[in-house]
Amino acid sequence: MRIWTVANQKGGVGKTTVVTSLAGLLAQRGRSVLMVDLDPHGSLTSYFGFDPDSVEPNLYGLFQNPSRTADPQIAHPTGVDGLYLMPASTALATLDRQFGNRKGMGLVIKRAVTSMADRFEHTILDCPPMLGVLMVNALAACHRLVIPVQTEFLALKGLERMVGTIDMINRSRSNQLPYTIVPTLYDRRTRAANRALEEVRQRYTDKVWGGAIPIDTQFREASRDGLPLTVSLPWSRGSIAIRKLLEHLLVQDKLKGKEVAKHG
Repeated sequence: MRIWTVANQKGGVGKTTVVTSLAGLLAQRGRSVLMVDLDPHGSLTSYFGFDPDSVEPNLYGLFQNPSRTADPQIAHPTGVDGLYLMPASTALATLDRQFGNRKGMGLVIKRAVTSMADRFEHTILDCPPMLGVLMVNALAACHRLVIPVQTEFLALKGLERMVGTIDMINRSRSNQLPYTIVPTLYDRRTRAANRALEEVRQRYTDKVWGGAIPIDTQFREASRDGLPLTVSLPWSRGSIAIRKLLEHLLVQDKLKGKEVAKHG
């Protein structure tokens, strides 16, 4: 199982759009895919027609009983063949206050997802836009971090915080967490977007994917239908960009695997 986490310490950068689009494309290719919604707002959960106020079982139950094996039913079918969801609960917003200092709370998601490794080839985690027990869980569980960054200068501040968090996490890991920065909401017609894109590429060089996810109103339409855009309109501008991003991530994972095998 390959586990990717999609995160940024700023909201509104397209995290859920990237998760649904990548997951939908993988499912279309015949892969079994699990999405995990770690955001108490439950945008990913709502996207697929579930209510984060009432859906059961949900992620909050895992944190209440972290030593218990995950209920297989927590992986809900979405209506897209091969695509499943571990839904959020609005109660996740209380985790840091209730359980933040409890021992072992940073590995709850890793244990739950690993227990389903025989069912799913890929897992993609959607994070809340703040550092806390939920993001720590997501970073501890994943093999690669994907950081969507809106192509505007204010979004670069959130990216700085996220890279600082990666540095902190890496100090407690035995190996470095690889990450890929993905420019999003890109409007090539505007000077501001082009300047922001140039800035992020100059500053982070080889960590930045060479493409960009464009502004595409079809993403919004797809969310109303409860389908990934890559499923509902596979040849839209946004879907074409996501397809290129997926190929890049798969290549990077293959290269990383060879590097680990060589030194390992």
